[in-house]
Amino acid sequence: MSGLPLDPVTADYQRRCAAGDQGLLNAMAAAPLPPALTASMRGRFLPRPMFMPAAHLLGFAERINAVFDLLVSAPDRFFGGDRERYARAVGMDARRAGYLAGFPDRPERYGRADLYHDGTAFRLLEFNVGSALGGMDRAQISAALLQVPAFKEFAAGHRLDFVDTGARVDRALRAAARPVCGDRPPVVAFVDGNGAMAQYLHLATSFVEMLAGFGVEVLLGELADLGVGGGRVTLHGRPVDLVLRYFGVGDFLDDPAGRRTVDDLVRADADGTVVLYTSLSGELFNNKRSLALLADLARGGELSPAEAALVDGVLPWTRTVRPELFAECEARRPGLMLKPGADFGGAGIVAGWLVDDDEWRRALRAGAEDGAVVQERVVPRAEPVIDPATGRTQDWHAVWDCFLTPEGYAGSHIRALPAGAGAVIGMGVTAAARTTGIFLFGND
Repeated sequence: MSGLPLDPVTADYQRRCAAGDQGLLNAMAAAPLPPALTASMRGRFLPRPMFMPAAHLLGFAERINAVFDLLVSAPDRFFGGDRERYARAVGMDARRAGYLAGFPDRPERYGRADLYHDGTAFRLLEFNVGSALGGMDRAQISAALLQVPAFKEFAAGHRLDFVDTGARVDRALRAAARPVCGDRPPVVAFVDGNGAMAQYLHLATSFVEMLAGFGVEVLLGELADLGVGGGRVTLHGRPVDLVLRYFGVGDFLDDPAGRRTVDDLVRADADGTVVLYTSLSGELFNNKRSLALLADLARGGELSPAEAALVDGVLPWTRTVRPELFAECEARRPGLMLKPGADFGGAGIVAGWLVDDDEWRRALRAGAEDGAVVQERVVPRAEPVIDPATGRTQDWHAVWDCFLTPEGYAGSHIRALPAGAGAVIGMGVTAAARTTGIFLFGND
């Protein structure tokens, strides 16, 4: 394991499993996971959860909250309130920039930060701002593990706890919908772009299942399934109180019918007929170049010393690819990775350590034309996991997802790959990826 030795909770868990504690070894297999979550993950669960000192993760989450505040302040502070100019600065084309400039409101605190732990500290790799987030349903893994007697005893002995993402999302949606529906549970429309739902239906169904456990009904659909008129917004003919936005500007800007539906939704939100959650203003910041912009502002002395220290402390070396950086990036190829500015799910990433000089050079030049970001490689610490079937220990690398809602930190889950199995850790990238929950300790 790189950097620090195993924390005491992980060390004790591994010791007990290695000694043949079948209750802990098979805790994940015995956990009463919800059926839609089980179906959505198709058996891709890591045999054990991850553990982290509460102060370590919660302290970093506070810094992520501060990064959010810094991100959403950038148009007003550094672009004179000109959101179109800001949008162009982070690589948006003129049409998207012009459209999104019409949303001057501050976006809701709602998002997911993707973190690596390098053995010493967390590092922020990406920040997804807005409501189109995957993985929120997986906090149910931690809740299910606490229903397994052997794990419940282990958790009590170490005073383990977790933050329930579902509970935080439930409270966020109820609070947002209250102006429309009062204190009754809202009817929520989970709406994706036209033609986009089928690929992610199993994940959306698990999200529906999670919120049903809190008494909130969620209907699934796409933009074409919405109706706006008669004083209500409907999905498949059912009146709804809140539209949970899983569509982005790219899903409707070139579709006249979709554009009309979104324009109607925006007006209905302004009229108080429905709540559009989250605001399209968040699209201005849901872009990898937004983080690179913060790094540029810190380097250029435009942030306060405390803000610059915040950015430098959470973000690895990150820059927008420009010709003047080519020589440095070519020299540092084994320690860098190239990321498209707007893609998600690991699409289009080029790892410098996996390509030769010529391929890297071509990727840099293409990236400069397309608005890509180059970022210093962060090697995650090794997380040892014992395979219950073989008894063998294998090291895994993990992404710690950190969710935010208006309350602040809203829980985490893990995506993991066997160490050395790939440059991108994502459930949709390779079948080798696994997921699990997390527990915090030391928060007495």
